[in-house]
Amino acid sequence: MTSDPSAADSVEHDDRVDGRDETPNERADRNWDELMQELRVMQTGTQILTGFLLAVAFQPRFTDMDALQVDVYVVLVVLASLATILALAPVVMHRALFGRRRKPELVRVAARIVKVDLTVIAALTIGVTTLIVDFTVGRTAGIVALIASVIGVTLLWFALPASCAAHSATTHER
Repeated sequence: MTSDPSAADSVEHDDRVDGRDETPNERADRNWDELMQELRVMQTGTQILTGFLLAVAFQPRFTDMDALQVDVYVVLVVLASLATILALAPVVMHRALFGRRRKPELVRVAARIVKVDLTVIAALTIGVTTLIVDFTVGRTAGIVALIASVIGVTLLWFALPASCAAHSATTHER
């Protein structure tokens, strides 16, 4: 267990709480494997959104977009690029630190990067949905899609996990 409370968030668990009997290295290996699975899922979604965004610029109707839509589009391309860079950062770090017995530190840093990447992907997903609805249906519908997407992401990606964590904490206290 580390003395840094921010590093303990869902990456490391006290054996007395989760019932696992593993060494710090075994825990780091398991957590690294779980992070890699998460990154695979995130990368697939990001690749699909990035591919969509790249294809948009080469469509004949791209010139029909108004200035706001073009600005949103450019921001989304930047977010897609940032999401890709963030998703690859733990892999690059692993390659740089491979064989140096730094996996627990790597897992802590990678977990933080994944959280940042999820936030970027949330903004990207919300933005792509907003842009598509705004362009195809209209500005009012685009704003409604923006609000609905923000609510959906907030509830499912942030509030639900926080609620589960709070419930789990109260269950373990009993």
